[in-house]
Amino acid sequence: MSREVPVAAADEIAPGQRKLAFVDGRSIVLFNVEGTMHAIDNSCPHNGASLASGQLEGCMLRCPAHGLRFDVRTGCMAGAGGLSVKTFPVRAVDGKLVVSIEDTAASHV
Repeated sequence: MSREVPVAAADEIAPGQRKLAFVDGRSIVLFNVEGTMHAIDNSCPHNGASLASGQLEGCMLRCPAHGLRFDVRTGCMAGAGGLSVKTFPVRAVDGKLVVSIEDTAASHV
């Protein structure tokens, strides 16, 4: 199961901008790439470095720590194989951007 968590106003992140959001203790970065929203985990799978300040070239985000490049649309590293960063579905609902998070709270009932 997953649930949708509001993380920003729908018009808050202009094309070319990004926003860091915290959901259930997890750090997520939202990117507006030419009007399309993308959300990824803010932790590089290589060494845990924050990706929020990485250089974005088109849809490719460069990790500021070691230069690894990830496609914010898929989370996959450039080239064949390699590491990948977790992506989250994001969409606008009632004037807000919501991110779909896998619901692990079911064990806390």
